[in-house]
This record gives sequence, C-alpha cells and structure tokens, in this order.
Amino acid sequence: MSPSRSALLIGNIAHARKEWEECGSLLSLKEYGSGSREEFITKLKSDEYKDVFVIYRSNESTSITGPFDKELVSALPSSVSFICHNGAGYDNIDVKACTDRGIQVSSTPIAVNDATADVAILLMLGALRRVTVPFQAVRKGEWRGKGFALGHDPKNKVLGVLGMGGIGQAVAQRARAFGMQIQYHNRKPLPQEQAGDAKYVSFDELLKTSDVLSLNLSLNASTRHIISKPQFDIMKEGIVIVNTARGPIIDEAALVDALNAGKVYSAGLDVFEEEPKIHPGLLENEKVMLLPHIGTATWETQKDMELLVLENLKSAVEGKGLITLIPEQKK
Repeated sequence: MSPSRSALLIGNIAHARKEWEECGSLLSLKEYGSGSREEFITKLKSDEYKDVFVIYRSNESTSITGPFDKELVSALPSSVSFICHNGAGYDNIDVKACTDRGIQVSSTPIAVNDATADVAILLMLGALRRVTVPFQAVRKGEWRGKGFALGHDPKNKVLGVLGMGGIGQAVAQRARAFGMQIQYHNRKPLPQEQAGDAKYVSFDELLKTSDVLSLNLSLNASTRHIISKPQFDIMKEGIVIVNTARGPIIDEAALVDALNAGKVYSAGLDVFEEEPKIHPGLLENEKVMLLPHIGTATWETQKDMELLVLENLKSAVEGKGLITLIPEQKK
C-alpha cells in the first residue's frame, strides 16, 4: 500500500476516536474539523489534500462544508475514490456527480434501524392517542387539558409501511407486538424470509387501506412530495401519518390542510421539509406529535454509525470495496 494515501475526516468523531486513530496504520489521517465551505474548496484545490483517497463525512459535515453537490464534488482531487458518509440518508450528496467521477459512496443504513424504528413507534402511539394535548397541559397545571379526547389502540389496525428496507422492517417487527396487521409497498416485493407475514400491495392500495402510514423511504427526486394532496385525497378517513425518513417526502402544506379538514386524524413527525424550520400549521396543531429529528440520537446508535463508517473506510483501503455501498451504485 502506498504510504502517500490519506483519509480526510470532515467534522468530528465523538464516540469512535480511538478506532479512527487506529486507521493511521493503514494510511495517513487528515482532519477538517471546522471552517467554511469556501475555505474547504480552496484547500481541495491546493496540494494539501492531493493524496486523499477516502473521505469520512461526519454527521455534522454538511454544517461545515455545505452539501456535497456538483460544485464541491468537481473540486475533489482526482485521488479521491471513496466517500464514507455517516448517516442513513445521503440526499446531501450528489450521487450522479460522484458516480460520474468514479467515486463510490457508502452510508450507514444498518446501524440506524433499531433507534429510528423505536422513534417511529413512539410517534405512532403518541399520534394515535393525540398525546400532545395532555402532555402539554399537565405541565401547565391543567391536568388533561381542554382539548383532551379519547384516542385509539394500535391493536387490529392496519399499518402501511412505505419503504420496507431495514428501518421499515424494524418498524413492522415492533408493530406486530401491538397486534397490528402489516402491509407494505416497495419498488418490488421482498423475499418471503424478509417480509414475513407482511402483505405486499400497490402504492395506491397502501394509501387507501392503511389505518397508519409509516414513511421509511429515502429522499430523492422520485420520492420528494410523494405524499401530497392527490395521495391524501385517496387515503382512509382518519389515517395517522408517521414520518421518520426525510421531511420533503411529505408536502407539509398539503398535510396541514388534510389535518385541518379531518382527513388525517393525527401525525407523528421527526423530520420536516425545511429543518429546523417547521410549518406554522404543524406547530399550531395539537393533533400533531413533533420531535426535532432525534431518530438516531442515542449513544449506542451514534457509536455504531461511526464504527460502520470506519468499517467501510478500512474495507475500501484494503481493496475489498465498500460494505454498505448506496443502492444507486450497486450493479
């Protein structure tokens, strides 16, 4: 292995610093812990990073360099062959620009499954009970609150999972414990051993027949606003919406209208279209349970994510390829 190759860390490693430093036996380590996008691009065009073979994007890297869009990807030195991204979602990376340059990208889908699914179930139960009203009231000394009303049990409800990947399967597994019936829609049906008793249905059938809809798909051009007014129009009256994926999957304005019209009974949201900004109609609506994108915010999951990034990095350096290569680049 050529000693001239290096790895570049953008941002910080909070839980696996020791393991990162151990990678120094494989290649030299460089870090860009803070700064601006302009400064970073200037460094990319200088000789300072001319030997970078693999980049580690921490989960805070976008706040430092901005997205890895076409402009930034085009500025990467020709030595870069791999980008190891910390996060299940990678919509802040221009995959086509990377692919065109022969750069492979990995994400951390496996490490986030359980924590994200736990939050999805928390949101689902909270939305079914419309827990926001009593939750806020009790701290104000108002006991259950003026808007308190009976909620719904999950038992015997139909849970529709849109995006039955690792997180979607983990959500389904947990929902079975509550006596829910599971159906799902993907681009294609899962093998039986993965789907279990979950029923594969069309996209429209999923919307028309689900009591609860859990969104667990990645954000890209085809999934942006995949849930908007036409989709709300064909849903069951009184449906519950849960989103732990990415905010722009839902047209928030259309969701607000559907909530106000009573078509949507309630919603549980961990992600939003313009984070950290939240649509005023959601903030004002006590039918909605809101969380500030904390799906993977546990010590255990954050460490597992960092370790998976490093496993990808080491595998790439050793010539074995990326372990969790993003689907768009799989042949």
